[in-house]
Amino acid sequence: MLEGIRSSPIVVGAYTDGRGGICPMLAAHRHGGRTSFVSFARAWDAFARTKTIRRATEREVRTLENLLVASLAAEAETDLGAAIADYRRRSFPEIIARRLRPQPDERTPSLRRRNVSSPIVS
Repeated sequence: MLEGIRSSPIVVGAYTDGRGGICPMLAAHRHGGRTSFVSFARAWDAFARTKTIRRATEREVRTLENLLVASLAAEAETDLGAAIADYRRRSFPEIIARRLRPQPDERTPSLRRRNVSSPIVS
């Protein structure tokens, strides 16, 4: 994506603008990236505060570029393979047990009977 936003005119509010401008996701795709995060497209448009198609401002592109560079730098410092292996080694039986067998005191307050003398309608 970083190569794509540096070499292509970037737009907000659409996939393309019909005049050569493309969204950052398409720019990434054209430069070898294979992603399809709809949440990114929505966040990009929300960041730009637009509901119409327009070219991204220099500030918007620069901000995206800085965030991508920071993300890549943080990724270089993290051993992702070790983090995934560590996660897979862990087991969470207490979470699973609680989900399968909720305790009576964990029910939502609206399910508890407050007035014992009131009739229950089925």
